[in-house]
Amino acid sequence: MSIYNKEVANILIEALPYINRFAEKTMVIKFGGNAISNDVLLEKFALDIVLLKAVGINPIVVHGGGPQIDAMLAKIGKQGEFISGLRVTDNDTMDIVEMVLGGQISKKIVSMMQKNGGRAISVTGKDGNFIKVSKKPQIEIDKKMVDLGMVGEIESIDPQIIRHLYQGGYVPIVAPIGVDKNGQSYNINADTVAGKLAVALQASKLILLTNITGVLDKNQKLITGITPTIVDNLIADGTISGGMIPKIDAAIVAARHGVPQVHIIDGRIDHAILLELFTDSGVGTLINAER
Repeated sequence: MSIYNKEVANILIEALPYINRFAEKTMVIKFGGNAISNDVLLEKFALDIVLLKAVGINPIVVHGGGPQIDAMLAKIGKQGEFISGLRVTDNDTMDIVEMVLGGQISKKIVSMMQKNGGRAISVTGKDGNFIKVSKKPQIEIDKKMVDLGMVGEIESIDPQIIRHLYQGGYVPIVAPIGVDKNGQSYNINADTVAGKLAVALQASKLILLTNITGVLDKNQKLITGITPTIVDNLIADGTISGGMIPKIDAAIVAARHGVPQVHIIDGRIDHAILLELFTDSGVGTLINAER
């Protein structure tokens, strides 16, 4: 047997107990827009998800699309604006958010998964009204109240439509768009949707793919293991700030409301999900719920 064959065999043996442990478990995976724009990364992500489904895991994908929305806004002469990691969303921007997230990106992920042997269906929170929202209140920035526009605050998630999809053998691909009681669409941060959906589904894991290596300390070194209380301290002392706040908030909400483990990993690494789930070393930050 060649050295290569032995390495492959060892990798499979290392993965086996994890595959057995996670069989029939539900995992919510957030996939960011930066990786979606790279067809090579997207295909490797699709392969990872198809493999998870094939070994008996129930993956649910929630996707973002920030770069794609910004590119479309630029075509109509608008510039994307963010406050505390949230997109300011006027009516024109909301139209583009729906078109890009609910149409282009969702269908692109579905197509890539089906090209690689998977079965996927795309939905938004408007489908079956499964993500109900209200308009997010104004937030205070530098002692001024700021209106974020058509940004939604999640009131409830009905997970039944998602359960029906994965129990039927499909991978749900969820665009982070919600609807209020009047049928108005709202933009929602994808990390927030992923976290709340993981809680609603009582998922075993929430996996947040990012464009950094994970949670970093003040010296920019990766923190591999952490708890919600430690995260609170890192936010308080400014170690975690800016655009990472919505992602960390989503992770902590999940960890404090029944999701046992949250992974924050670098989506730029080839097959990052498989490395994190099925190897002893992992590749990112693991947040364990406190008991």
